[in-house]
Amino acid sequence: MMFTQTEDDEQIIERVAAPDIGKAEVVCCVRLPAPPGGKRRVQEVTTHSTMTRSLTELANLLVELGVERVVMAATSDYWRPPFYLLEAHVLEPRLVNAKDVAHLPGRPKTDVLNAAWLCKVAERQMLRPSLWSARGARRRTGWRRSSKTRASSRRWSPPISSVPPGGR
Repeated sequence: MMFTQTEDDEQIIERVAAPDIGKAEVVCCVRLPAPPGGKRRVQEVTTHSTMTRSLTELANLLVELGVERVVMAATSDYWRPPFYLLEAHVLEPRLVNAKDVAHLPGRPKTDVLNAAWLCKVAERQMLRPSLWSARGARRRTGWRRSSKTRASSRRWSPPISSVPPGGR
């Protein structure tokens, strides 16, 4: 047998973030490359409110750190405000199906550990993005839905009479 050397670093995304989104707070883990002279990657876990000001601070922090990818699991509708806000800050958030995340082994149950675990899984590219992540696909889907709604609302309705119900 003959083994060849591989570059495993190419498979790892250097700067990645993974917010664990709840109703009242967002716990976000950011993993960055090792500092000069260091061997291990560094990570920081921060907690933010789901209010717009706090989410904007989180987005600014991620832009400042040069985060390449933001991965979040879709739980209920809580993911929508952070997703759109991160997208507005020229970050490319990726939404992954919560069912896919839940089936991976080793998933912890606390928010902090879950955010760190999701970040590690995301940096190794073990999660598929859902179709919602493609901005153009969202526009096409929304247009298609609205055209179907307009077409279904074109139904015959009886003319409104000037005679009140029950007679004169």
